[in-house]
Amino acid sequence: MNNDSQLSGNDDRANTSPILIVPYMWIGDFVRNHTVVRVLNERWPNRPVDLLTTSLCAPLVDYMPGVREGIVWDLPRSRLAVGRQFGLAKLLRERGYGTALVLPRTWKAAIAPALAGIPERVGFVGEFRFGLLNRWRWGEKRLPRFIDKNAALAQPDGAPLPPEWPVPQLRVPAGDIVRWRQANGLSGGAAVALAPGSVGVSKRWTYYPEAARLLAERGLEVWVVGGPAEKGLAKEIVAAGGPGVRDLTGTDLRNGVLAMAAAGVAISNDSGLMHIAAALGTPTMGIFGPTSPYLWAPLNGLAATVVQDKSVLSCQPCQSTICRMNDHRCMRDIAASEVVAIAERVLSEAGVYSEH
Repeated sequence: MNNDSQLSGNDDRANTSPILIVPYMWIGDFVRNHTVVRVLNERWPNRPVDLLTTSLCAPLVDYMPGVREGIVWDLPRSRLAVGRQFGLAKLLRERGYGTALVLPRTWKAAIAPALAGIPERVGFVGEFRFGLLNRWRWGEKRLPRFIDKNAALAQPDGAPLPPEWPVPQLRVPAGDIVRWRQANGLSGGAAVALAPGSVGVSKRWTYYPEAARLLAERGLEVWVVGGPAEKGLAKEIVAAGGPGVRDLTGTDLRNGVLAMAAAGVAISNDSGLMHIAAALGTPTMGIFGPTSPYLWAPLNGLAATVVQDKSVLSCQPCQSTICRMNDHRCMRDIAASEVVAIAERVLSEAGVYSEH
């Protein structure tokens, strides 16, 4: 294979060998991987792009334009699982990939592409991956954001970062939304989707029950969206909000995608569902406390970035999963009434609700 036609050199529009992306598998990061897909689609419109995915994230691939296929293969986080690695390598070899972009810096992420003999294996230096990757990239620490680190791998080596990256996109057919509403016994009225979960307790805003009550009192449908870990939170929110609030948490991420696509506005912590809602084009309010919106907000932009502005906290942003200072004031000082007022404004601007 001519290396000059690959990611390390000049573009070759005649090249049609497929590209595999080995992405980060957290839900929000997986959504942001679509920027990498779009960069590759623009650079090589004739090269199919596939995504390695877990069973959890697999439903997202169905809604990502420009992705040929998701390769579903679950690998354990806590051990090597040699047999599973060889099985994945066999599958990758059969598909004839010309290039693999290995986004995570872990050596485990690079094993299967190397075993499969994919000719070009691109990634940043890290975690003793010499021999597993053969197109090294340097300078990761100089790149300011997560998306810069990932999407830079889809560019020629040494290329300057563009002023803006293409934003992630998720597209859900309108008919799917109609059928989902019918299957769940939901009306076609204005609804607010609440996403109270997140990885890390410190990122969770604690006033969702009060916000649900206030929203329901204004005649809005309120849906609590999340996975099995949010069942307890959903029960608390439904109890506080009354019959106008529905628990739509469950095990299938597709249900969360459809809920976010159907909602008039989504209110979310810094979480995967925030990135899903934003990529769908649903007006999305992101509540940030310990994390930086600059680093972690969706590229798509948010209808509102909600942060506490009553006091200056020296510890914010701390990026910590558990608050060890100031009694979680970065989140506690964001009132439910404030969030509800912003949600009403967002819905009104979208033309789906009249404030009263």
